[in-house]
Amino acid sequence: MGDSVRGLTVRRLGVVPYAQALALQERLVSERRSGRVGDMLLLLEHPHVITMGSSSDPEHVLVSAEERDRRGIDLVEVGRGGDVTYHGPGQLVGYPILDLKPGRKDLHRYLRDLEEVIIRAAGSLSVAAHRSPGLTGVWTATGKLAAIGVRVSSGWITSHGFALNVCNDLSWFGTIVPCGIHDRDVTSLSRELGREVTLDQASEAVLEAFGDVFQRAAL
Repeated sequence: MGDSVRGLTVRRLGVVPYAQALALQERLVSERRSGRVGDMLLLLEHPHVITMGSSSDPEHVLVSAEERDRRGIDLVEVGRGGDVTYHGPGQLVGYPILDLKPGRKDLHRYLRDLEEVIIRAAGSLSVAAHRSPGLTGVWTATGKLAAIGVRVSSGWITSHGFALNVCNDLSWFGTIVPCGIHDRDVTSLSRELGREVTLDQASEAVLEAFGDVFQRAAL
């Protein structure tokens, strides 16, 4: 039997520096674990930043420190799973702060559920998206649409999450080997449709899909 529907507080935060968002997540994870807050979904954008997860290869960062400084790109090592990712303006980043107890204490299922959210959201915007066997994330026929990297801390509280390419300049992905995958391109909702998709449009699609997949009702 699935979980009953729970409330979900959605916070649309605009553009937030990565380090500031990381500190916010840490605080909210602690508050969620203690029951001071309920389940939450943070939706935001980051300024240009390269992040390195627990399995990152430094060689997957293709720009020097000098070049990063010149182009205004931060580099941050983080405590999520996965390899190297890039975040920047026009990309919708979602950080679910969820208590997976009692019925969702399964990391593999959680990753597949996040993929399902993106697949459904993309589909509602007329973009056909899918999983790729053996890999985490969401793809279209032309490239990777969304990266997913999560952390599940003690008490089965989630943080980190997904990054969906909406209307971002995809040339910035040339600064990294995205998620350590050399032979796959990246794409965005706007590129797939040949027209601009706004972050607000993508956010609404994601929220509807998130509620359906996770049985959460936005408060």
